[in-house]
Amino acid sequence: MNSLVQGDVGSGKTIVAFTAGLVAVKNSYQVAVIAPTEVLARQHMANLTKLIAGTNISAALLTGSTTSAEKRHTKALISAGHVDFVVGTHAVIQEDADFAKLGLAIIDEQHRFGVEQRKSLINKGYMPDILLMTATPIPRTLALSFYGDLDISIIDEMPPGRTPVKTKNVNSIELVYPLMKEEIGKGHGVYVIYPLIDTSEKLYLKAATDEYRKLSEVFGVENVGLLHGRMKHEQKQQLMDAFKSGGLSVLVSTTVIEVGVDIPQATVMVIENAERFGLSQLHQLRGRVGRSDRQSYCVLVSSSDISEEAAERINAMCTTTDGFKLSEVDLEMRGPGDFFGTRQSGLPEFRFSNIVRDVKILQNARNDAADILIDDPDLSQSKSTVIKEVLVRKWRRELSYIEIG
Repeated sequence: MNSLVQGDVGSGKTIVAFTAGLVAVKNSYQVAVIAPTEVLARQHMANLTKLIAGTNISAALLTGSTTSAEKRHTKALISAGHVDFVVGTHAVIQEDADFAKLGLAIIDEQHRFGVEQRKSLINKGYMPDILLMTATPIPRTLALSFYGDLDISIIDEMPPGRTPVKTKNVNSIELVYPLMKEEIGKGHGVYVIYPLIDTSEKLYLKAATDEYRKLSEVFGVENVGLLHGRMKHEQKQQLMDAFKSGGLSVLVSTTVIEVGVDIPQATVMVIENAERFGLSQLHQLRGRVGRSDRQSYCVLVSSSDISEEAAERINAMCTTTDGFKLSEVDLEMRGPGDFFGTRQSGLPEFRFSNIVRDVKILQNARNDAADILIDDPDLSQSKSTVIKEVLVRKWRRELSYIEIG
Protein backbone atom coordinates (compact mmCIF):
# COMPACT_ATOMS: atom_id res chain seq x y z
CA MET A 1 0.00 0.00 0.00
CA ASN A 2 1.13 3.50 -0.84
CA SER A 3 -1.90 5.56 0.05
CA LEU A 4 -2.93 9.06 1.03
CA VAL A 5 -5.89 9.71 3.33
CA GLN A 6 -7.08 13.25 2.65
CA GLY A 7 -9.67 14.86 4.86
CA ASP A 8 -10.09 18.20 6.54
CA VAL A 9 -8.83 18.83 10.05
CA GLY A 10 -11.02 16.92 12.50
CA SER A 11 -12.60 14.63 9.89
CA GLY A 12 -11.28 11.40 11.43
CA LYS A 13 -8.05 10.64 9.57
CA THR A 14 -6.27 9.62 12.77
CA ILE A 15 -8.76 6.93 13.81
CA VAL A 16 -8.65 5.53 10.26
CA ALA A 17 -4.85 5.35 10.49
CA PHE A 18 -4.90 3.79 13.98
CA THR A 19 -7.35 1.14 12.77
CA ALA A 20 -4.96 0.27 9.93
CA GLY A 21 -2.19 0.11 12.55
CA LEU A 22 -4.19 -2.35 14.67
CA VAL A 23 -4.58 -4.63 11.63
CA ALA A 24 -0.79 -4.55 11.11
CA VAL A 25 -0.12 -5.31 14.80
CA LYS A 26 -2.61 -8.21 14.75
CA ASN A 27 -0.54 -9.62 11.89
CA SER A 28 2.65 -9.41 14.02
CA TYR A 29 4.09 -6.24 12.47
CA GLN A 30 5.30 -3.02 14.07
CA VAL A 31 3.81 0.37 13.24
CA ALA A 32 5.56 3.75 13.11
CA VAL A 33 3.45 6.89 13.57
CA ILE A 34 5.40 10.02 12.60
CA ALA A 35 4.26 13.58 13.31
CA PRO A 36 6.02 16.85 12.43
CA THR A 37 5.87 18.36 15.93
CA GLU A 38 6.25 17.08 19.47
CA VAL A 39 2.88 18.57 20.41
CA LEU A 40 1.16 16.51 17.73
CA ALA A 41 3.19 13.37 18.53
CA ARG A 42 2.17 13.58 22.18
CA GLN A 43 -1.46 14.12 21.21
CA HIS A 44 -1.32 10.99 19.01
CA MET A 45 0.27 9.05 21.87
CA ALA A 46 -2.47 10.15 24.29
CA ASN A 47 -5.24 9.15 21.85
CA LEU A 48 -3.57 5.85 20.99
CA THR A 49 -3.09 5.01 24.69
CA LYS A 50 -6.85 5.45 25.24
CA LEU A 51 -7.61 3.28 22.19
CA ILE A 52 -5.44 0.33 23.24
CA ALA A 53 -6.21 0.50 26.98
CA GLY A 54 -7.06 -2.93 28.36
CA THR A 55 -5.28 -4.78 25.53
CA ASN A 56 -1.83 -6.35 25.35
CA ILE A 57 -0.78 -3.93 22.58
CA SER A 58 2.21 -1.76 23.51
CA ALA A 59 3.18 1.76 22.42
CA ALA A 60 6.23 3.97 22.99
CA LEU A 61 6.94 7.65 22.41
CA LEU A 62 10.19 8.80 20.83
CA THR A 63 10.75 12.56 20.43
CA GLY A 64 13.56 15.09 20.59
CA SER A 65 12.91 15.88 24.26
CA THR A 66 13.10 12.23 25.34
CA THR A 67 16.16 11.86 27.60
CA SER A 68 19.19 9.98 26.30
CA ALA A 69 18.68 7.14 28.77
CA GLU A 70 15.00 6.82 27.83
CA LYS A 71 15.89 6.88 24.13
CA ARG A 72 18.43 4.07 24.52
CA HIS A 73 15.95 1.96 26.48
CA THR A 74 13.07 2.61 24.05
CA LYS A 75 15.21 1.97 20.95
CA ALA A 76 16.41 -1.33 22.46
CA LEU A 77 12.80 -2.41 23.00
CA ILE A 78 11.87 -1.37 19.43
CA SER A 79 14.75 -3.24 17.81
CA ALA A 80 13.93 -6.33 19.90
CA GLY A 81 10.33 -6.20 18.67
CA HIS A 82 8.80 -5.52 22.11
CA VAL A 83 6.99 -2.33 21.01
CA ASP A 84 4.00 -2.51 18.64
CA PHE A 85 3.35 1.19 18.00
CA VAL A 86 6.24 3.67 17.88
CA VAL A 87 4.93 7.23 17.99
CA GLY A 88 7.28 10.14 17.50
CA THR A 89 8.83 12.97 15.54
CA HIS A 90 11.97 13.04 13.37
CA ALA A 91 13.70 11.08 16.15
CA VAL A 92 12.09 7.93 14.76
CA ILE A 93 13.80 8.52 11.40
CA GLN A 94 17.28 8.69 12.94
CA GLU A 95 19.61 5.97 11.75
CA ASP A 96 19.98 4.21 15.10
CA ALA A 97 16.22 3.76 15.59
CA ASP A 98 15.87 0.25 14.16
CA PHE A 99 12.72 -1.85 13.91
CA ALA A 100 12.47 -5.62 14.27
CA LYS A 101 9.58 -5.89 11.80
CA LEU A 102 8.20 -2.60 10.50
CA GLY A 103 5.05 -3.32 8.50
CA LEU A 104 3.25 0.02 8.36
CA ALA A 105 4.50 3.60 8.40
CA ILE A 106 1.90 6.28 9.13
CA ILE A 107 3.10 9.79 8.32
CA ASP A 108 0.86 12.59 9.56
CA GLU A 109 0.77 16.01 7.90
CA GLN A 110 3.14 14.60 5.30
CA HIS A 111 3.66 17.95 3.59
CA ARG A 112 5.88 18.88 6.56
CA PHE A 113 8.38 16.08 5.78
CA GLY A 114 10.90 16.10 2.97
CA VAL A 115 11.09 13.28 0.43
CA GLU A 116 14.47 12.15 1.85
CA GLN A 117 13.01 11.91 5.35
CA ARG A 118 10.09 9.81 4.15
CA LYS A 119 12.52 7.57 2.24
CA SER A 120 14.63 7.07 5.41
CA LEU A 121 11.59 5.81 7.30
CA ILE A 122 10.49 3.48 4.50
CA ASN A 123 14.00 1.98 4.40
CA LYS A 124 13.63 0.83 8.02
CA GLY A 125 11.32 -1.99 6.96
CA TYR A 126 11.13 -4.51 4.12
CA MET A 127 8.68 -2.77 1.77
CA PRO A 128 6.40 -1.51 4.59
CA ASP A 129 2.94 -0.25 3.71
CA ILE A 130 2.78 3.55 3.67
CA LEU A 131 -0.21 5.54 4.86
CA LEU A 132 0.08 9.30 4.48
CA MET A 133 -2.38 11.67 6.12
CA THR A 134 -2.94 15.30 5.28
CA ALA A 135 -5.60 18.00 5.35
CA THR A 136 -3.98 19.77 2.39
CA PRO A 137 -2.03 17.61 -0.10
CA ILE A 138 1.08 19.32 -1.38
CA PRO A 139 1.18 19.78 -5.17
CA ARG A 140 3.79 17.01 -5.58
CA THR A 141 1.51 14.49 -3.91
CA LEU A 142 -1.56 15.61 -5.81
CA ALA A 143 0.39 15.25 -9.04
CA LEU A 144 1.61 11.78 -8.07
CA SER A 145 -1.99 10.71 -7.58
CA PHE A 146 -2.62 11.48 -11.26
CA TYR A 147 0.32 9.27 -12.15
CA GLY A 148 -0.74 6.23 -10.20
CA ASP A 149 2.00 5.81 -7.57
CA LEU A 150 -0.28 7.03 -4.81
CA ASP A 151 -3.83 5.92 -4.11
CA ILE A 152 -6.04 8.59 -2.57
CA SER A 153 -8.86 7.99 -0.11
CA ILE A 154 -10.96 11.06 0.64
CA ILE A 155 -12.94 11.60 3.83
CA ASP A 156 -15.39 14.15 2.43
CA GLU A 157 -17.52 14.70 5.53
CA MET A 158 -16.97 16.28 8.91
CA PRO A 159 -18.31 14.77 12.14
CA PRO A 160 -21.97 15.66 12.84
CA GLY A 161 -22.56 19.09 14.40
CA ARG A 162 -19.51 20.88 12.97
CA THR A 163 -20.15 24.42 11.70
CA PRO A 164 -18.08 25.72 8.74
CA VAL A 165 -15.53 28.40 9.68
CA LYS A 166 -16.32 31.89 8.34
CA THR A 167 -13.20 33.42 6.76
CA LYS A 168 -12.63 37.08 5.88
CA ASN A 169 -9.76 39.43 5.06
CA VAL A 170 -9.07 42.79 6.76
CA ASN A 171 -6.12 45.21 6.68
CA SER A 172 -5.82 45.94 10.42
CA ILE A 173 -6.13 43.79 13.54
CA GLU A 174 -7.88 46.66 15.34
CA LEU A 175 -10.89 45.89 13.15
CA VAL A 176 -11.02 42.42 14.70
CA TYR A 177 -11.04 43.59 18.34
CA PRO A 178 -14.88 43.79 18.60
CA LEU A 179 -15.22 40.17 17.41
CA MET A 180 -12.42 39.02 19.74
CA LYS A 181 -14.04 40.75 22.75
CA GLU A 182 -17.46 39.33 21.88
CA GLU A 183 -16.15 35.75 21.65
CA ILE A 184 -14.07 36.10 24.83
CA GLY A 185 -17.24 37.31 26.56
CA LYS A 186 -18.86 34.00 25.61
CA GLY A 187 -16.00 32.11 27.25
CA HIS A 188 -14.39 31.21 23.93
CA GLY A 189 -10.67 31.29 23.06
CA VAL A 190 -8.83 33.39 20.47
CA TYR A 191 -5.59 32.59 18.60
CA VAL A 192 -3.47 35.39 17.14
CA ILE A 193 -0.68 34.12 14.86
CA TYR A 194 2.46 35.98 13.74
CA PRO A 195 5.15 34.93 11.21
CA LEU A 196 8.11 35.93 13.46
CA ILE A 197 9.05 35.55 17.13
CA ASP A 198 11.09 38.78 17.29
CA THR A 199 11.27 41.90 15.15
CA SER A 200 13.62 41.66 12.16
CA GLU A 201 15.56 44.54 10.64
CA LYS A 202 15.38 42.90 7.21
CA LEU A 203 11.70 41.94 7.21
CA TYR A 204 8.92 44.44 7.79
CA LEU A 205 6.70 41.93 9.53
CA LYS A 206 4.93 41.93 12.85
CA ALA A 207 6.53 39.81 15.59
CA ALA A 208 4.80 37.78 18.29
CA THR A 209 6.77 39.22 21.23
CA ASP A 210 6.03 42.88 20.33
CA GLU A 211 2.38 42.32 19.52
CA TYR A 212 1.91 40.22 22.68
CA ARG A 213 2.65 43.34 24.74
CA LYS A 214 0.13 45.40 22.75
CA LEU A 215 -2.59 42.77 23.02
CA SER A 216 -1.92 42.45 26.76
CA GLU A 217 -2.75 46.15 27.13
CA VAL A 218 -6.01 45.71 25.21
CA PHE A 219 -7.26 42.44 26.71
CA GLY A 220 -5.43 42.36 30.07
CA VAL A 221 -2.04 40.77 30.72
CA GLU A 222 -3.66 38.04 32.83
CA ASN A 223 -5.77 36.94 29.83
CA VAL A 224 -3.04 36.78 27.16
CA GLY A 225 -0.33 34.13 26.71
CA LEU A 226 2.71 33.98 24.40
CA LEU A 227 3.78 30.71 22.75
CA HIS A 228 6.68 30.10 20.36
CA GLY A 229 9.14 27.43 19.24
CA ARG A 230 12.05 28.54 21.45
CA MET A 231 10.20 27.62 24.62
CA LYS A 232 10.81 24.36 26.44
CA HIS A 233 8.17 21.68 26.07
CA GLU A 234 7.04 22.10 29.69
CA GLN A 235 6.40 25.84 29.15
CA LYS A 236 4.43 25.15 25.97
CA GLN A 237 2.35 22.51 27.72
CA GLN A 238 1.55 24.81 30.66
CA LEU A 239 0.36 27.54 28.27
CA MET A 240 -1.74 25.15 26.22
CA ASP A 241 -3.30 23.69 29.39
CA ALA A 242 -4.15 27.21 30.62
CA PHE A 243 -5.70 28.10 27.26
CA LYS A 244 -7.65 24.85 27.16
CA SER A 245 -9.01 25.31 30.69
CA GLY A 246 -10.04 28.94 30.04
CA GLY A 247 -7.33 30.44 32.26
CA LEU A 248 -6.11 32.32 29.17
CA SER A 249 -8.48 33.88 26.62
CA VAL A 250 -5.98 34.95 23.95
CA LEU A 251 -3.03 32.85 22.78
CA VAL A 252 -0.41 34.79 20.81
CA SER A 253 1.74 32.35 18.87
CA THR A 254 3.92 31.61 15.88
CA THR A 255 3.06 28.70 13.61
CA VAL A 256 4.21 26.25 16.30
CA ILE A 257 0.48 25.57 16.79
CA GLU A 258 -0.11 24.90 13.06
CA VAL A 259 -0.89 21.25 13.70
CA GLY A 260 -1.69 19.10 16.68
CA VAL A 261 -3.71 21.45 18.85
CA ASP A 262 -7.27 20.38 19.62
CA ILE A 263 -9.12 22.96 21.74
CA PRO A 264 -12.85 22.87 20.90
CA GLN A 265 -13.76 26.11 22.71
CA ALA A 266 -11.36 28.19 20.56
CA THR A 267 -13.51 30.02 17.99
CA VAL A 268 -11.36 32.81 16.51
CA MET A 269 -8.15 32.48 14.49
CA VAL A 270 -6.46 35.77 13.58
CA ILE A 271 -3.46 35.50 11.23
CA GLU A 272 -1.28 38.64 10.92
CA ASN A 273 0.78 39.17 7.73
CA ALA A 274 -1.37 36.45 6.16
CA GLU A 275 0.18 37.23 2.77
CA ARG A 276 3.44 35.67 4.04
CA PHE A 277 1.93 32.22 4.59
CA GLY A 278 1.35 29.47 2.04
CA LEU A 279 -2.09 27.99 1.39
CA SER A 280 -1.26 24.80 3.26
CA GLN A 281 -0.22 26.74 6.38
CA LEU A 282 -3.23 29.04 6.24
CA HIS A 283 -5.61 26.10 5.91
CA GLN A 284 -3.92 24.23 8.78
CA LEU A 285 -4.07 27.29 11.01
CA ARG A 286 -7.74 27.79 10.22
CA GLY A 287 -8.26 24.16 11.21
CA ARG A 288 -7.40 25.01 14.83
CA VAL A 289 -10.91 26.52 15.16
CA GLY A 290 -14.29 25.15 14.13
CA ARG A 291 -13.73 21.98 16.17
CA SER A 292 -17.17 22.05 17.83
CA ASP A 293 -20.74 23.15 17.10
CA ARG A 294 -19.84 26.78 17.97
CA GLN A 295 -19.64 29.23 15.06
CA SER A 296 -15.96 29.95 14.43
CA TYR A 297 -14.08 32.64 12.53
CA CYS A 298 -10.76 32.98 10.70
CA VAL A 299 -9.57 36.53 10.00
CA LEU A 300 -6.66 37.05 7.61
CA VAL A 301 -4.92 40.36 8.32
CA SER A 302 -2.87 41.61 5.37
CA SER A 303 -1.71 44.94 3.97
CA SER A 304 -3.38 46.35 0.88
CA ASP A 305 0.00 46.38 -0.90
CA ILE A 306 0.59 42.68 -1.57
CA SER A 307 1.54 40.65 -4.63
CA GLU A 308 -1.04 39.32 -7.05
CA GLU A 309 -0.15 35.76 -6.04
CA ALA A 310 -0.62 36.51 -2.32
CA ALA A 311 -3.98 38.13 -3.06
CA GLU A 312 -4.99 35.00 -4.97
CA ARG A 313 -4.09 32.80 -1.99
CA ILE A 314 -6.08 34.96 0.43
CA ASN A 315 -9.05 35.06 -1.94
CA ALA A 316 -8.98 31.25 -2.21
CA MET A 317 -9.04 30.98 1.58
CA CYS A 318 -12.03 33.31 1.82
CA THR A 319 -14.03 31.48 -0.85
CA THR A 320 -13.56 27.82 0.14
CA THR A 321 -12.94 25.69 3.22
CA ASP A 322 -12.31 22.57 1.09
CA GLY A 323 -8.70 21.45 1.55
CA PHE A 324 -8.68 19.52 -1.70
CA LYS A 325 -9.84 22.54 -3.73
CA LEU A 326 -7.13 24.61 -2.04
CA SER A 327 -4.52 22.05 -3.02
CA GLU A 328 -5.64 22.34 -6.64
CA VAL A 329 -5.25 26.13 -6.45
CA ASP A 330 -1.80 25.57 -4.92
CA LEU A 331 -0.93 23.13 -7.69
CA GLU A 332 -1.90 25.61 -10.36
CA MET A 333 0.06 28.42 -8.70
CA ARG A 334 3.25 26.59 -7.71
CA GLY A 335 3.49 23.61 -10.05
CA PRO A 336 3.83 20.00 -8.85
CA GLY A 337 7.60 19.64 -8.49
CA ASP A 338 9.48 16.48 -9.46
CA PHE A 339 7.58 13.21 -9.71
CA PHE A 340 10.63 11.04 -9.14
CA GLY A 341 13.03 13.53 -7.55
CA THR A 342 13.08 15.64 -4.41
CA ARG A 343 11.68 19.04 -5.43
CA GLN A 344 8.22 19.61 -3.93
CA SER A 345 7.14 22.51 -6.16
CA GLY A 346 8.03 24.12 -9.48
CA LEU A 347 7.51 23.03 -13.06
CA PRO A 348 8.28 19.41 -14.02
CA GLU A 349 10.12 18.45 -17.19
CA PHE A 350 7.14 18.28 -19.56
CA ARG A 351 7.34 19.90 -22.96
CA PHE A 352 3.66 19.99 -23.88
CA SER A 353 1.30 18.85 -21.13
CA ASN A 354 -0.09 20.94 -18.28
CA ILE A 355 -0.69 19.08 -15.01
CA VAL A 356 -3.91 21.01 -14.26
CA ARG A 357 -5.36 21.63 -17.72
CA ASP A 358 -4.64 18.13 -19.05
CA VAL A 359 -5.77 16.04 -16.09
CA LYS A 360 -8.04 13.81 -18.24
CA ILE A 361 -5.26 13.10 -20.74
CA LEU A 362 -2.83 12.30 -17.92
CA GLN A 363 -5.36 10.01 -16.24
CA ASN A 364 -5.90 8.18 -19.55
CA ALA A 365 -2.12 7.77 -19.84
CA ARG A 366 -2.04 6.43 -16.28
CA ASN A 367 -4.72 3.85 -17.17
CA ASP A 368 -2.80 2.82 -20.30
CA ALA A 369 0.36 2.38 -18.23
CA ALA A 370 -1.54 0.24 -15.72
CA ASP A 371 -2.81 -1.99 -18.55
CA ILE A 372 0.75 -2.44 -19.86
CA LEU A 373 1.99 -3.46 -16.40
CA ILE A 374 -0.85 -5.95 -15.93
CA ASP A 375 0.11 -7.59 -19.22
CA ASP A 376 3.89 -7.32 -18.69
CA PRO A 377 4.73 -6.52 -15.01
CA ASP A 378 8.54 -6.47 -15.36
CA LEU A 379 8.58 -5.09 -18.94
CA SER A 380 10.40 -8.20 -20.15
CA GLN A 381 8.44 -8.75 -23.37
CA SER A 382 9.95 -7.53 -26.64
CA LYS A 383 7.14 -5.02 -27.18
CA SER A 384 8.15 -3.31 -23.89
CA THR A 385 11.86 -3.02 -24.68
CA VAL A 386 11.76 0.60 -25.83
CA ILE A 387 9.67 1.70 -22.82
CA LYS A 388 12.08 0.05 -20.40
CA GLU A 389 15.19 1.48 -22.08
CA VAL A 390 13.81 5.02 -22.02
CA LEU A 391 12.75 4.75 -18.37
CA VAL A 392 16.14 3.47 -17.24
CA ARG A 393 18.11 5.96 -19.35
CA LYS A 394 16.10 9.00 -18.35
CA TRP A 395 15.23 8.23 -14.72
CA ARG A 396 17.99 5.91 -13.42
CA ARG A 397 18.96 8.13 -10.43
CA GLU A 398 15.43 9.25 -9.61
CA LEU A 399 13.82 5.79 -9.63
CA SER A 400 14.71 5.29 -5.96
CA TYR A 401 12.23 8.08 -5.09
CA ILE A 402 9.38 6.86 -7.24
CA GLU A 403 7.28 5.25 -4.49
CA ILE A 404 7.60 8.00 -1.90
CA GLY A 405 4.53 10.20 -1.48
